[in-house]
Amino acid sequence: MNRYHPIQSFCMTCGDGNEVVQRNVRGGSRLAQTILCCSGAGQHHEFGQRGLRCMSQCKRSCVASLSVSGRFSYMFGDLDAAEPGRVEALKDLNPPCLAAPEGILRREARPFPLRERILGRLPQPGSSFGLVTKTEEMSACIVRT
Repeated sequence: MNRYHPIQSFCMTCGDGNEVVQRNVRGGSRLAQTILCCSGAGQHHEFGQRGLRCMSQCKRSCVASLSVSGRFSYMFGDLDAAEPGRVEALKDLNPPCLAAPEGILRREARPFPLRERILGRLPQPGSSFGLVTKTEEMSACIVRT
């Protein structure tokens, strides 16, 4: 097994406005169910999957994230399981994240359907990647009045 074990999280309470026609099943729950069905629920995977009751991104539902120990974490929103390519893109996100230094995926390295859906990327604690600014550098940038 890979020493970096990715975890995909899905907001189970995200609403997408289609709950009435979808027998009151929340959009986030449908997204998670679709991913599980396409992944083969109950089979061994190189990544874990879990549902969360709320990921606090209600204006950008449905939401999913990828967390990997020792890597950048990512959060994506405006995901619709019925939209072509979304489910595959979430599955295809793991290999490039594991292969990249510290898991940093520039826009062009992310699967196309997720490039404009990113809500955030967070570095691991202690990251020295070039995107991270140390507090000493931040204090040098403060304009003194």
